[in-house]
Amino acid sequence: MKNIRWIQRFENFKEANKNLADTIACIKENGINKIYTMAIIQAFEMSFELGWKTMKDYLEYNGTQTQTPRQTIKDAFSSELILKGQEWIDMMEARNKTSHTYKEDYAKETAENILNIYYPLLMDLEKTLKAKIDE
Repeated sequence: MKNIRWIQRFENFKEANKNLADTIACIKENGINKIYTMAIIQAFEMSFELGWKTMKDYLEYNGTQTQTPRQTIKDAFSSELILKGQEWIDMMEARNKTSHTYKEDYAKETAENILNIYYPLLMDLEKTLKAKIDE
């Protein structure tokens, strides 16, 4: 594999997504509870962080300089690296909120969004980036 920063970070992103997938599998097998809610949020935060940073590295490798997660998401959407820009912005805002507040109702809502919206978006990004490596 090439010694390129975005590809190196992509390997970490894939591992974080695997951890998130494992957490989701436990929830599907056992149902969701307070512990699983905390686990899925923590796994999601790691996947999101590595996801946007991998996008940033990929964009910079291809000549687009970006700094913030919001700008990275906008640039990734503009370059068609991701297809659902607003959902990614929503995911970023959820990630920011989960890392600064803990309210049980919000945690449950976020866990549902991770299961139904955010995890599929993270997996779409993984698939897209893998295709870029295979090009």
